[in-house]
Amino acid sequence: MTPVWFMRQAGRYMSDYRALRERFSLLEICRRPELAVAVTLQPVDMIEVDAAILFSDLLLPFTPLGLDFDFVKGEGPAVANPIRSSADVDRLRTVEPREALAHVLETIRLLRRELDGRVPLIGFGGAPFTLAAYAIEGGPSTNYARTKAFMYSQPRAWHRLCDRFACLIADYMLAQIDAGAQAIQIFDSWAGALNGGDYREFAQPHTRAIFDRLADAGVPVIHFGVGTTAILRDLAAAGGDVIGVDWRLPINEAWDRIGEDRAIQGNLDPTLLLAPVDRLFAGADEVLRRVEGRPGHIFNLGHGVLPNTPLERVQELARYVHRVSRQQHD
Repeated sequence: MTPVWFMRQAGRYMSDYRALRERFSLLEICRRPELAVAVTLQPVDMIEVDAAILFSDLLLPFTPLGLDFDFVKGEGPAVANPIRSSADVDRLRTVEPREALAHVLETIRLLRRELDGRVPLIGFGGAPFTLAAYAIEGGPSTNYARTKAFMYSQPRAWHRLCDRFACLIADYMLAQIDAGAQAIQIFDSWAGALNGGDYREFAQPHTRAIFDRLADAGVPVIHFGVGTTAILRDLAAAGGDVIGVDWRLPINEAWDRIGEDRAIQGNLDPTLLLAPVDRLFAGADEVLRRVEGRPGHIFNLGHGVLPNTPLERVQELARYVHRVSRQQHD
């Protein structure tokens, strides 16, 4: 049977989560282990998923670094003092994640006890390019112009910044594993903004440094990016036991590009969860048909569950994939 879990499977589309958000901010939930545990468990209790993913945020390491941020309604994260110069890179503080992010590690320990072996727990962190893009842009972007301008005009400062992120995230992921995370996903959400040459020069070495540090950690590591069709081979070369792919390339073609020695995760378009159920199931059938029952496939979306997604659709999809894939494997 094909395992199923969904990126952003806990969050805004669930009424229980929205009820919590009426009382607490997103950062408060992330920073209070009992709340983060409750949110992480919501989809495990309500949907037939085969993994829990830690409820947290990619940017939590920013605060101890000295990059204060908050979430602006309707816009996403906003960094109060974005990086714009070499001097800004120099002012970043040294961070020991086992101390500065101890609340995340406590959440993981509590989750392992609560899950009690029901499903494995996935921890996660951001890849250096994506974190650097957030730090330089000051928030989300459509063209990453500030990021690329910094990258091209101040390459030494860029590489120092990404090296800082690579060291911090590797330490943070090892701390998550020590706390009980049974798999890790590295999100390079915005790597698709780069062409192949720029990815290889400015992003790949730093991402590879994280995977090299995690190589002997004893847990599988997933590497995921959005819009990465043009750089998929390079992204896979940076590392990862499992490569997560979005919906823009048929999954069998994506698997050919990353190599048969890797597992693959994906790759249903999240907007299909807003479609009539027959269209949704047809999309799932297409993914499963192209995989042809090959071992090493984790069924997931090509990006996160959208906020306006009906919970019932997510539940129906998980049940459907389990049923159809079970029949394929019998």
